[in-house]
Amino acid sequence: MDLPVAVPAHRNPVGAHVPVAGRGLAGTGLAYAARVGAEAVQVFVANPRGWATPPGNPQQDEIFRTACAEAGIPAYVHAPYLINFGSESADTRERSAASLRHSLHRARAIGALGVVVHTGSALCGTRAQALAHVRAGVMPLLDELDAMGHHAPWLLLEPTAGQGSSLCGRMGDLADYADVLDRHPLLGVCLDTCHAFAAGHDLAAPGGAAAMMAELTAAVGPGRLQLIHANDSEDVVGARKDRHANIGAGHIGAAAFAELLAHPDTAGVPLIIETPDGRHDPDRVEGARHARDIALLKELRVPVGVPA
Repeated sequence: MDLPVAVPAHRNPVGAHVPVAGRGLAGTGLAYAARVGAEAVQVFVANPRGWATPPGNPQQDEIFRTACAEAGIPAYVHAPYLINFGSESADTRERSAASLRHSLHRARAIGALGVVVHTGSALCGTRAQALAHVRAGVMPLLDELDAMGHHAPWLLLEPTAGQGSSLCGRMGDLADYADVLDRHPLLGVCLDTCHAFAAGHDLAAPGGAAAMMAELTAAVGPGRLQLIHANDSEDVVGARKDRHANIGAGHIGAAAFAELLAHPDTAGVPLIIETPDGRHDPDRVEGARHARDIALLKELRVPVGVPA
């Protein structure tokens, strides 16, 4: 398996969410990463639309962990979509805790640097009530991260597209979310560009990326941005619709990604694409669009040592 090696001259590793069905994390996931030129990977360790918590395969875990370490490929886990600590249902909140705990422990087993979780929606009444449920459900998990020591992954909060009763859409919404979790040192942020654009951050406007980054830093402080989901948007700014487009093919545009990549606060932060892949092309070459998106983002990034 010929995996790409992250070259030190690259300021931002660029990669993709990779499939793992079939031959597992290493056999399917890393093979796909090599095919599309990914320097970073994100995976699911459970059905993203279910509550099952599978144990994983220790042999696959070791192969994946070792291969990523040797190739210098940072890995991340995306927690299932059903997780919502702001739910009115105690059962959903309990299942959310069990699901996120599973993702965090599986992340440690495969050497992943962080676990991405959507910040959820206030479905239990007021925002304050929802945030109280967030604290009750997530703080025990952060305590478990403390017990893991220096191998613990980050818990990365991903704001959504601002739809419905979303707890976090705009970057400023992260402030009180982080507050109820005591701004834990392993609490970070995963920025999704499509979500941010949909929630009203006009990344396509000159200076739009800088304005968004300023709001993010004001909300949670410096150093908490640990991962970027690089996705263009099929819809216009503020539409509150989470529909991803390939890089440069949507309303955000390639120039906005260049601006984001040049911002001082994105230095060293990996980019993961979650864009349409080759199955959407007439010739149906799996990964074809992903390979193009990754290549374009590599062209847009700033080399180490070049002033932003």
